[in-house]
Amino acid sequence: MLDWTDRHCRYFLRLISQHSVLYTEMITTGAIIYGDTDYHLQMDSFEHPVALQLGGSSPTDLAKACVLASKYDYAEINLNCGCPSDRVQNGMFGAVMMKNAQVTADCMAAMRDAVDLPVTVKHRIGVDDFDSYEFLCDFVGTVAETGCQTFLVHARKAWLKGLSPKQNREVPELNYDRVYQLKQDFPDLEIIINGGVTDLEQSKQHLERLDGVMVGREAYTNPYLLASVDQQFYGSNAPIKSREKIAEEFLNYVDNELAKGTRLQAMTRHILGLYHGMPGARQFRRHISENAYKPGATIDVLTTALAKTTGMNHDR
Repeated sequence: MLDWTDRHCRYFLRLISQHSVLYTEMITTGAIIYGDTDYHLQMDSFEHPVALQLGGSSPTDLAKACVLASKYDYAEINLNCGCPSDRVQNGMFGAVMMKNAQVTADCMAAMRDAVDLPVTVKHRIGVDDFDSYEFLCDFVGTVAETGCQTFLVHARKAWLKGLSPKQNREVPELNYDRVYQLKQDFPDLEIIINGGVTDLEQSKQHLERLDGVMVGREAYTNPYLLASVDQQFYGSNAPIKSREKIAEEFLNYVDNELAKGTRLQAMTRHILGLYHGMPGARQFRRHISENAYKPGATIDVLTTALAKTTGMNHDR
């Protein structure tokens, strides 16, 4: 979720589900080591638990980034070996890492040695012409030898040439059976599936055979999907929050952030899907999109947008 799941997005999603593990967008080691470290790693304590996802291929740099990140109370550090974007390929990390399992293993070993946090890996079922099940098993087995116990598997192979990252989210077809087989062959590893999950019933079906489910795009475009996750999967007895309640709580967050100088659009861009499929959703999205980006935009943009949804009455 490069450029999407920033701290504002995570705060919003945490308002919906208190127990789901949230992942940062992929952050490069260079940005953390040589850039504004606090800008990239800061988060509100309310966001916990959060996993930091790193992009990099240098064991030394990844270890340095892990040490810096360990000061920010992350629950997990994840190495991204699945992103197919050109930026990532040019940096020789992301999905291209799958082509050299030993390099990936060296990176994981350095990360594990650097911090006491759980260190995990996210990857595809294959990359380019390296798409046999034997190739996948070799990759997982080699990385597992470092002591890595958790593998988040995007059930689609990555095409690094000829397809855009957007196209690679739909092509080639998903292959869930390959991930199921991976769990059978590596029963002691925690295998979490990713890719194409659009509702909680699908998640339940995956959990009959796997250890976890990661939801990306659907949770972003239709965030209320997460509204009953705590009750259905984590045994929570708390009432399911209404969209209205979530919106009211987010308004308080926006108020505080605006006072700190945060731009309205930086926050509201993440909530456009809150009323997905509901009356007034289009007007809600349109009003935010047409007004939140303007210089000096205030919280009134959001309250006006909320008033366009059926049954809403936001007087502030």
